[in-house]
Amino acid sequence: MNEPGNAVTQPLLELSNVEMYFGNVCALNSISLKVQKGEIHSVIGPNGAGKTVMMNIINGIYRPQKGEVYYKGKKINKMKLHKRAHLGLSRTFQKIELFGGMTVLDNIRLGRHIHLKSGILGGTFYFGKTAKEEIKARKFIEEEIIDLLEIESIRHKTVKMLPYGLQKRVELGRALALEPELIILDEPLAGLNLEEVEDMARFILDINQEKRWKVTCILVEHDMGVVMDLSDKVFVLNFGNMIIDGTPEEVTSNPGVIKAYLGEEDLYATRR
Repeated sequence: MNEPGNAVTQPLLELSNVEMYFGNVCALNSISLKVQKGEIHSVIGPNGAGKTVMMNIINGIYRPQKGEVYYKGKKINKMKLHKRAHLGLSRTFQKIELFGGMTVLDNIRLGRHIHLKSGILGGTFYFGKTAKEEIKARKFIEEEIIDLLEIESIRHKTVKMLPYGLQKRVELGRALALEPELIILDEPLAGLNLEEVEDMARFILDINQEKRWKVTCILVEHDMGVVMDLSDKVFVLNFGNMIIDGTPEEVTSNPGVIKAYLGEEDLYATRR
């Protein structure tokens, strides 16, 4: 495949005919996806559909056996995770991956490390460039991320002592500390109560739409009401195969989606 076209129409992220196998099992079968800058592009499908495999390919945990992955028009198939992070690609995980013995503030700071440029010597002596970097990082985290996620009151608390819903906010905060251009949100609503779901949905809209952030989002989620409310596009997977990639309206009216995933009752719920 030739490199994607001009910058006007070029997607921020593109998967082209990606395939992934585990032994004789095909986890992804010739999957193609285009995520445009500024979108909330959701990926849905039943358990075992291949959603996590797809996300692992995007952020570099897996390399596809066939096909290409492009980010900002650059082929990144063989690029390592930390290099993708430098390009502005961040992720939260289905299972919380925080350091439980550390404070909220310290966990979020860890997401900032790739922006520190002072080096070993600079880190040994806290002055000059190192001090400036630390002050800048602290200001960004405390004045923007903590304020956005409404976690000022818990900033010095140990993460393992927090309720699950607040831990989800902290993980989102750590991902935002990278200042990403694209963020993968892997089931951010899982395990949350109704109030927490509403809060998290609001945070997702804020980071996508507010001028300060304008982060493109790939949302992997089972809550179809939230998916259909928030998404610009919805990509549907079933047993490693794409059923449709379209608007929420196109997805909810697609017979293949109804049969494979939504079902009549869930479909009705998304249309209420």
